[in-house]
This record gives sequence, structure tokens and C-alpha cells, in this order.
Amino acid sequence: MTRLRRTASAAAALALTAVATAVLGFAGPASAHVTVNPKEATQGGYARVAFRVPNESDTASTTKLEVVLPENAPVGSVSTIPVPGWTVATEKRKVEPPIEVHGSQLTEAVSKITWTATGDAAVKPGQFQEFGVSMGPLPKVDTMVFKTLQTYSDGNVSRWIDEPQPGGEEPEKPAPVLTLTAAAPSASAAAPSAVAVADKDDDDEGDGAAIGLGVAGLVAGLAGLVLGGLAFARTRREPVARS
Repeated sequence: MTRLRRTASAAAALALTAVATAVLGFAGPASAHVTVNPKEATQGGYARVAFRVPNESDTASTTKLEVVLPENAPVGSVSTIPVPGWTVATEKRKVEPPIEVHGSQLTEAVSKITWTATGDAAVKPGQFQEFGVSMGPLPKVDTMVFKTLQTYSDGNVSRWIDEPQPGGEEPEKPAPVLTLTAAAPSASAAAPSAVAVADKDDDDEGDGAAIGLGVAGLVAGLAGLVLGGLAFARTRREPVARS
């Protein structure tokens, strides 16, 4: 009986191990896709983001990364952070209407950024690399979807181009997504209201003080009249001294 229990326990453990391996093996590649970090930025502002690229292959290295900027959300200013051992090139496209940046009208915007490894700088198996970008002013849209191609030394290409679906599961090859939030109201916009309230409070306090002074004056006047009347009455009651 004891031997049977041990055999059953061992079989159950092996079954659980197999299931866990299958689940983790299935989920692993999906969790290692190219992402943009941080994942949120503010509309109208500038953002410094990094495209994080993990190497999924066990035998090949990542040698090139191509990031396509969304056509429906053009950005006027795009600059890259140097990555040792990698060259970077940008492509531009015409935009209509033009983008206003610091008072100037720009008719072109960066449409694609390509990083290429040189020498031994490729992202090797078990490693990842970040490619930094500064961009802005960010458009007034809810999201920016950056379709990305990851090329390996063996010629294989991972196409991270699937756009997110509202309420749906994560796609098999999700593109990096930057969520944009509306800017908070500025302090200068709220200042006039605060000043108006302060002025109103000052006016109310001034009116209250004036009313208080008026009441005090009225009370003092009435008191004077009363005292005068009492003095006059007293004078009439006192006998007049005769010589």
C-alpha cells in the first residue's frame, strides 16, 4: 500500500512538472516581446523612452532593430541616445498639416528609426538591450503604436506589429504601445479663480467691518442721548439755591 502511494505521488509530481513546463514554455516567448518603457507619457510634452529588446533565440543574436513611428501621430522632434557598438539611421516623411514646434511649422517628421549592430555588439542569447529615444511634442492621441522588426544573425525576423484590441487578449506579436494622458490643468489657469475668491473674501470682510463700525457708532450715539437726557432730568429736579 505504501509503495502504491509513493508511486502515485511520483506520477502526480511528474504530471504537474510536465504541465508547468508546457505552460511556461508557451508563455515565455510572449512575455519576452519588445516593449517601450515607461509605458505612459503626457500629451503635448516631451518624453524620454527606451525600446527594450530581449533576445529570444538560443542560437542567434539580435543584429538590427527597426521602429516605425505611427503615421496618425507625427512627432516634430525625435533624437536618439548613442548605443555603443550600434549605428542609427532615421527616415522622414511629409506631414500635412504641418507640425508646430517652438513656433516653427515643420512639414516633415521622422517615420522610422533603424539601429544596426557593428562588430560584436549584437544582443546575444540571454541578453537584452535598450535603445533610448527623446521625442515631442507628443500628439493629442490616446496611444502611439510602434510597429517593430527585430532581425537575428541567422536571418530570422520577429515582426512585433500586432496592434492591441480593446477588451481582447494580448496578440501573439504585440507592438510596443505608449499610452498618452491629457496634461493636468496648469497652476496659472487656476490662479485667477483663487484671486477672485480671495478678493470676494476681502470684500466680505470689509463689508462686515464697516457694518460693525456703523453699529458701534449707533450704539455710542444712543448711549450719549440717554446720558444727556438723564443729566437734564436731574438738573430740573434739583432745587435752585437762593441767596
